[in-house]
Parts: sequence; structure tokens; C-alpha cells
Amino acid sequence: MPGPYVVPVHGDADLPERVDVVVVGGGIIGCSTALELVESGLSVALCEKGGIGREQSSRNWGWVRISRRDPREVPLMAEALRIWQGLDARIGRDTGYRRAGIIFTCGSDEQYAQHERWNRNLEGYQVESRMISGQEFRTMFPGSTLDLKGALYTGADGRAEPQKAAPAIAEAARDRGAHVLTECAVRGIETEAGAISGVVTERGPIRCRAVVLAGGAWSNLFAGNAGIDFPQLKVMNSVLRTKPLEGGPEQAIWHSDFAIRKRQDGGYTIASGHENIVSIVPASFRYARAFLPALMKEWRSLNFRVGLRFLDEARIATRWSLDEPSPFEYNRVLDPVPSQRLSNRAMAAAIRAFPALAQAEIAQRWAGYIDVTPDAVPVISGVDKVPGFYIASGFSGHGFGIGPAAGRLVADLITNRTPLVDPRDFRFGRFSDGSKIELISGF
Repeated sequence: MPGPYVVPVHGDADLPERVDVVVVGGGIIGCSTALELVESGLSVALCEKGGIGREQSSRNWGWVRISRRDPREVPLMAEALRIWQGLDARIGRDTGYRRAGIIFTCGSDEQYAQHERWNRNLEGYQVESRMISGQEFRTMFPGSTLDLKGALYTGADGRAEPQKAAPAIAEAARDRGAHVLTECAVRGIETEAGAISGVVTERGPIRCRAVVLAGGAWSNLFAGNAGIDFPQLKVMNSVLRTKPLEGGPEQAIWHSDFAIRKRQDGGYTIASGHENIVSIVPASFRYARAFLPALMKEWRSLNFRVGLRFLDEARIATRWSLDEPSPFEYNRVLDPVPSQRLSNRAMAAAIRAFPALAQAEIAQRWAGYIDVTPDAVPVISGVDKVPGFYIASGFSGHGFGIGPAAGRLVADLITNRTPLVDPRDFRFGRFSDGSKIELISGF
């Protein structure tokens, strides 16, 4: 079966004529935004070209972490941790969330010092996080063969199930009155006097006063057709899951050679700790200058590939009229072929570190496209050029855990209430207002 199995969400049959807000994209960001908006008293249509949570929102590692984030994301993630803790009770559904802790291992004194410096970003947040020695790590994991200087252990971090979370949140939004429309691609926006007045979907128009673009890896294409240049590229990560297994680690663990998370079913999700695949595509050249600092910093972890993906993306229309099918209708789900080489290497490294995993049976493999911005920080912002148009995208592989708080921040911006956190670092205009674009964290 291609891609992970996602809890199915059956879309509404009827298209509303008018709502306050249309949310484009049914991943965890879009679903969380829809939930927050409808709980704020607004009418909402959540439009997804395929199925809820079918792309990166169900393909990620399932980590809910504040540890080792870009410091600019820390305030928002601190709020996300609070939201996750009460989310299942709030929505009356199971997301698989559990506060189980996450460990970032340190193989050298230099790495230990680096993690120790980073941990100062959490001062004042009342978040359980501390450095542990190599001996304490060995005590925690007596079956491990890892020889470490120590680790950053954040007990406040947790995990949830990507195949359950976005569907659960979408159903909760529908419980509260939101329209959930699957296999309903939004072709584009409509404006009156320069401001949002509605959208055109493949099933017809919807009038609205605001649109939230939460389209993940598709956001650049959608925005471009509206005349908005959103710098974004895609990075592919490959993942495998095992069948249930006894004796593995309870906490999620990051190591330079592997990343591992225990699943709700007792199996494990395993991936490379740092290696990703970057396909060279036409957009790679268009945004080469913007992404150069990130490429220089992360080149050791990127496997560049020249192949058919270049031709596939070159054939995708970048402009279309709203009375004709859009590219989103020809490709409902991005489902790339995973790299067995990278996932096998990660599995072998995990087995060396935790010999109990040698008994694990691989149940499934998949890959997903991470949408990245030049500074690896998301855009959660209105677009000045088009009043009423908001972008919540570019989460750069950090979107699953922060998703519920990102949705609340979007709702704050639309309703003009005091924002959950200062949104300045997430503004869209930073890519065009002369601000220095900095890649602060390599995680």
C-alpha cells in the first residue's frame, strides 16, 4: 500500500455558498486552523484536494518537541505543548498523544556543549529539559550499546500518531460546524477591490472574506498563480515502521545515524537522523540565491538527485485560469518512492544502538515531501498585497508538533485578537523587506 494508512475522513456532500474563511489544505496546520476559527465563532470551509492528512501530516516522525527547535519557534511550541496535553479531551478523539520525552544524543564534548547552550532557550518557560551524562543515559537504557558523552533530555516533549491527528482534528472542527470538503481542490482566489472575496473550487465557488493557504508543499504553486512569490522548496525524507516489538526504547531518540519513536501500536517509526533527498527541479534554480545559506550549512545532510522529478515539475502549469482544471486536480497526493538505502542504513544503525530491535519486522516504508523556507522557519502571516489572504506554510519539517498552536495563531491574526505569541518572526514580508535571512538551527 503506497503511503501510510490514514484514518479516513468522509467529506461533506454539499458545497457552502458563503463562509467567513476558506482554509486551503487538510493537513494538521489547516485542520488546526479550521478548528480554532470555528471555535472563535466564524464559519469555515476546509478544502482538501485529496484526503485529510494524506501527505506530510501523516508521513512525519510523529514527534511533539520543543527541544532543538529554532529559537524563533520556541514561544509558539511552548504553547503547542500546552494545547497537546488537553487536545484529546477537548476534541473527544484519540490523536495518540503521550508525553514520553525526547532525547538528543551527544557523541562528543563539542556536541554536548552545543546542546547545553541550546537548552538555555528554554529558560523561563517552565519546561522540563536538562542535560544528562553518558552514565545516566546508560542507566536509562541498559540494553543500549551507544557510547555517549551525554544527551539533551526533554521530558516535556512527547509523541502523537500522524495517521490519526489531522483526521481527529478535522472531525472535531466539523462537530462544531465547519464544512469539511475532501477531493475538492481550490483552483484559486477571487478578489474585489484588491481584497479577498471568495475562492473557486473544482466543485464551484465559495464566497468568503479570508483565505488561509495551508497547502504544505503545494503552497508555492498556489500562491504563484495568485501573483504571490512564496519561496519554498521540497526535501524528501524516507521512513519505515516496524511491527510491534518488546524491549525497545520508550522515549523518542535522535542520533546522527537514526531517529526512532515508539508507536501507539508498540512498533517503531525509524528514519535517518540527518539525511534527506533533494531533487533538482526548476524551482531549485529560481530560488538558488535565497536558499544558498541553508544549502551551505546543511550540505552534508542533503543527497542531491537529478532525475525524472525535474521533468515532472517542469510539466506542471504555473499559471491557469479558474475555469479550467488546476494542477491540484491531476495529482491529489504526493506519494514519492522512499529510499530503501537511507531507511535500511537508519534501521541498521538503530539495531546497533538497541540490539533488541534486531527482532523487528519491517511492516511498511513510505516517503514524504517536507516544505522548507530559506530560513527553515514557517510563514504564519497575512499577505499585505492581498488583504484577507493568509499563509500558514513552510514549516520545514517542524509542523506536526507545532500545528495546534500555529492554527491558534492564524485564528488570532484573522480575528484581530491579541496573538498567542509575537508573530513577527513568522511574517511573510521578511523575504522581501530587506531583512537578513538567517538559518539559526540545523535541526
